[in-house]
Parts: sequence; C-alpha cells; structure tokens
Amino acid sequence: MTTHAPQAAQAVTLPASLDEAVAALAAMPAAVPVAGGTDLMAAVNSGQLRPAALVGLGRISEIRGWQYQDGHALLGAGLTHARMGRPDFAALIPALAAAARAAGPPQIRNAGTLGGNIASASPTGDALPVLAALEATLVVAGPGGSRREIPVSHLLAGMEMLRGGELIGYVRVPLLHAPQVFLKATGRTGPGRAIASVSLVLDPARRGVRCAVGAIAPMPLRPLDAEQWVASLIDWDNNRALVPEALAAFGEYVAAACIPDPAPEEDGSVQPLPPAVLHLRRTVAALARRALGRALS
Repeated sequence: MTTHAPQAAQAVTLPASLDEAVAALAAMPAAVPVAGGTDLMAAVNSGQLRPAALVGLGRISEIRGWQYQDGHALLGAGLTHARMGRPDFAALIPALAAAARAAGPPQIRNAGTLGGNIASASPTGDALPVLAALEATLVVAGPGGSRREIPVSHLLAGMEMLRGGELIGYVRVPLLHAPQVFLKATGRTGPGRAIASVSLVLDPARRGVRCAVGAIAPMPLRPLDAEQWVASLIDWDNNRALVPEALAAFGEYVAAACIPDPAPEEDGSVQPLPPAVLHLRRTVAALARRALGRALS
C-alpha cells in the first residue's frame, strides 16, 4: 500500500529467458528490471523512482537455482533469500545462507533476490560482505547472448559498471569446503538492518583468512593487512590452533583498519573519535573476534 498513487508504468514485459530479458532492456533503455521488488517498490512508494517501463524477471527459471561448475557454485541471480536459507544451501555456502536468514522478515526473504541485493548495492545488504569475503564473481548477460565476468568487489566499488542492456545472470562462488561465518549487529532485537556486519572465511588450501566488513561504508571493506597477519599466526597443521590473545588482537586490528583514527591536526594533536563512532568500532571488533573464533572452533 502507498499513500499516493505512483505513475503507472507504460509497459510491463515478462520474458521467459535471460536473453529475452536482455533484449527487452536493449529495446527499452528506460526500462527497469524487477525481480523481488523489495528495494524497487520502496523507492517507488517514497517517490524517488518513477519507472517508465518494467522488465519482470520472475518467470526466468534458469536464474532461480544453482549448479556446480569446476569447483565453484554457479548461483542464479534470481535465488531468493528464503531459498538460500534452507539447509541444503547452507551445507554448500554456510555464510551466505546465514546472511540470507538474517535479511529481514519472512516477506522480505521470500521476495528479495541475490541479484537484487547486488544490483541495489545498499551498504546494509547482508549478502554483500559474504560475497566480498568469498571473492565471488558476477556473470553478466549482455546483448546478442554475450557473457562477461567481473568481480563482485569491482561492481560494488564502481570500478566496473553494468552497461546498457546488461543484467546480472549468475554469481560464481568458490566452494572452499571450510568454515565460514556471517555475523551482524542491528539496532534492535530480531531481524533488522545491520549497523555493522562481518563475514569471515577460512581458505586452508591457501592458508589464508578472508574477512569483509559491511554496513559501515558504502561498500564492504577488506582489512587485508589484518587478514595476512592473523593467517600467519594460525597453526594450519595442528587443527588450526590460535592463541586466545590473537583473537582479541585481530578484532581490534580489523576495527582500526575499517574505522581509523582521525588524521592529526596541524599542531600534531589528534581528536578523539565521537562516542557513536567509537561504539561502532567496538562493535566491529567484537564481531570480527567472534567470527574468527567460531570459524576456528
């Protein structure tokens, strides 16, 4: 329901395949693709968007499931949060399943999609830090049946953008068969928008740790130095052992990297962080510490 009637779309197209959807967007440059519509309809109802035409993606069955491909999972962009939250998917990519279960109330999880979460690029998108930590890649469908791949992080950082008539078709995620964790803090109990989130993934084959922090910046942040530092302390040959003191230090390292101290003034003095920012830094430190502890346990 809306308190004001939005301008009706001039055309609604319901393609049955990804290539048909791309062709429809190429034919109607002003058209807006819509899958679950959780972000789109919020923008329409608030008066921020008046789409001249819509290309509905709900009938494209090829992007609503997943398949295995060369040690990766090829996830359809039309996968809903509810579907990703089920046990069979959780066995495949646990952190993404945890993020999907935390995405909001049932009506949001039933409608919202993986591709929509990426395309909207909301800082509080729960799937985004997980995909950044997993170093996932997007398979983008273009006119004439073309396909190209770009890292998720490049799209979120604005290093590479979707071109006219392109759609996110699939997300390629490496299957690490190792512990991975997603945690988030909200301003209230129960499902809600994250004020901070952390995804942490172990990569035993490379003896690496990958961590991404979400919601505190326009895009997920990767504290690369903290990742390399803690990976060098883990005893990969002895049940991935790590001294308890390193857990706390890792949390502080991640938080300081993502929310650094202010730059010194001209006189050399450093102003303290505002209380709200300091609280956010402590929240990130606690999430990072807990995520690593759970991954190693």
